[in-house]
Amino acid sequence: MPNRLVGETSPYLLQHADNPVDWWPWSPEAFAEARQRAVPVLLSVGYSSCHWCHVMAHESFEDDATAAYLNEHFVAVKVDREERPDVDAVYMEAVQAATGQGGWPMTVFLTPDAEPFYFGTYFPPEPRHGMTSFRQVLEGVSAAWSDRREEVDEVARRITRDLAGRSLAHGGQGVPGEEQLAQALLGLTREYDERHGGFGGAPKFPPSMVLEFLLRHHARTGSDGALQMAVDTCEAMARGGLYDQLGGGFARYSVDREWIVPHFEKMLYDNALLCRVYAHLWRVTGSALARRVALETADFMVRELRTAEGGFASALDADSTDSTDESGRRTEGAYYVWTPEQLREVLGEEDGRRAAELYAVTDEGTFEHGASVLQLPGGEPDDGVRERLLAARERRERPDRDDKVVAAWNGLAIAALAETGAYFDRPDLVERATEAADLLVRLHMDSAARLTRTSKDGAAGGNAGVLEDYADVAEGFLALASVTGEGVWLEFAGFLLDMVIDRFTGEGGTLFDTAHDAEQLIRRPQDPTDNATPSGWTAAAGALLSYAAHTGSEAHRTAAEDALGVVTALGPRAPRFIGWGLAVAEALLDGPREVAVVGAEDDPEAAGLLRTALLATAPGAVVASGRPDGDEFPLLRDRPLVDGKAAAYVCRGFVCRAPVTEVDRLAGELTPGR
Repeated sequence: MPNRLVGETSPYLLQHADNPVDWWPWSPEAFAEARQRAVPVLLSVGYSSCHWCHVMAHESFEDDATAAYLNEHFVAVKVDREERPDVDAVYMEAVQAATGQGGWPMTVFLTPDAEPFYFGTYFPPEPRHGMTSFRQVLEGVSAAWSDRREEVDEVARRITRDLAGRSLAHGGQGVPGEEQLAQALLGLTREYDERHGGFGGAPKFPPSMVLEFLLRHHARTGSDGALQMAVDTCEAMARGGLYDQLGGGFARYSVDREWIVPHFEKMLYDNALLCRVYAHLWRVTGSALARRVALETADFMVRELRTAEGGFASALDADSTDSTDESGRRTEGAYYVWTPEQLREVLGEEDGRRAAELYAVTDEGTFEHGASVLQLPGGEPDDGVRERLLAARERRERPDRDDKVVAAWNGLAIAALAETGAYFDRPDLVERATEAADLLVRLHMDSAARLTRTSKDGAAGGNAGVLEDYADVAEGFLALASVTGEGVWLEFAGFLLDMVIDRFTGEGGTLFDTAHDAEQLIRRPQDPTDNATPSGWTAAAGALLSYAAHTGSEAHRTAAEDALGVVTALGPRAPRFIGWGLAVAEALLDGPREVAVVGAEDDPEAAGLLRTALLATAPGAVVASGRPDGDEFPLLRDRPLVDGKAAAYVCRGFVCRAPVTEVDRLAGELTPGR
């Protein structure tokens, strides 16, 4: 019999709608039920493409005996972390503080007042590897609740006090300068894996935002070391198992430091960020590999993540059914891995042997059960072989897709597709970016410019947007404005950024993840660190700075500079976790430069100037284009043609250079150091 999740829109919650556990969604009613029954709350947080979430669900939440005990002694609340990042952030902070680590599934026990008192992540169905079983945890928590209630309440109050007392005061630190960015680069150099690329050991995540910083730092300073780290890391990721050598797109992370075996789920945000990184790498180096990977990743997003409404779905699952497994079980990576025999079956003996060499498929296997993850350690892909293998893979059972449209991640995708389309003369990608932006305006954004976090199947969800939604959507709109010359996207970005200033900003320029009038949790979440995605804090700083460059708004420039105080504080100490903040700081140090291109709509000389402006590597440069003295963008005002010719005007730091009409001269004006 379905539980209370059956009416939800989240694919993750719907995966649990037929569990024997009597799940509640996060709601006041769930906590009222716990108070009325005088029982604790089990909070379980995960997401639809999380492998170990599926495992725990199958082992415990689908088990009738476990569910019966859980239903009798607890009120069970299930949360999709992608729908409620605020709930996830608050309780993950508690889990990490108590255990020193975190992850999903996240398992937290709360009082009926939502105060946490016991924490964990995955629990097995029986004790193993030194881990307590889930049933033992349930029984232990229930006994403590019944027999030592005062002690439990005191623990919960203390933890809540500790969380509430954590406040960031990184506003007013002053903007980061040359010294802080140089120290950040030195810190990254120390943590750099010279043999395999990337930073740190296993598991190894794609350092998208750090790579953006390295490219911008190289562009501004000429640092060869910064560029080399970016080039080598991008090549290692693209040639390893992290990258889908057949279909394009990146998995979430590598379980090893060599980038060989991925955790196979594919997230929209990773692919949007990496698509943009490789496009920017090509812009700097002209690398054929970077061009190929940027385009293949863009095509992957459009082909496999685009929804019927024109937005982009959140993720593809890691698991699918292995056709060689007679049990029909869903296993991780089954869709993607190959044995030498499977290659020969599809390609024949000779081509199969050649493909095994090309893609590093061995008899022993690089993954499980003798299967290998495809890599491309040298050379370029064989398009004929790839097409045949891809066609054969299409006959396998595909991983499930989470069709939920997340505003923030769609903002990242809009920026990536708009720029990639512009760089590589792919107007279809710019069209897809525009359609996604249209969807966000129509469905996620109300008349007061308040954002809804998610939608699915054309219906808006019930959760308010958080800071990263406003910031990343604004970033996407700003990129789209530069590429298309349509000033309406600049206007929409302005509406969203006004909301950031009015509803998310605290004293001294600090930023909160939730709005002033959002649901009050036990702590108002606030995290400036960049992890898998730019934090809302640093993303807002970047969008505010770009908008100020477009419009001359002192209020937005000041808000950006205040927000960047966190980079001054954290950049030298933790550069791996403030990468986008460092990239924004590079833009601030370079100006950023403001470029206005004026000319007739069909003038090829104007098109050449616009392309030169878009391909400029000056960090954070903003570009506006249109008719002379046009009203689409503030930067076009009082910008006439020069001797009847299309012209480009470049300004920086309140100083404007003489207009230019030749692309070579414009390229020179946009070269950092000038």
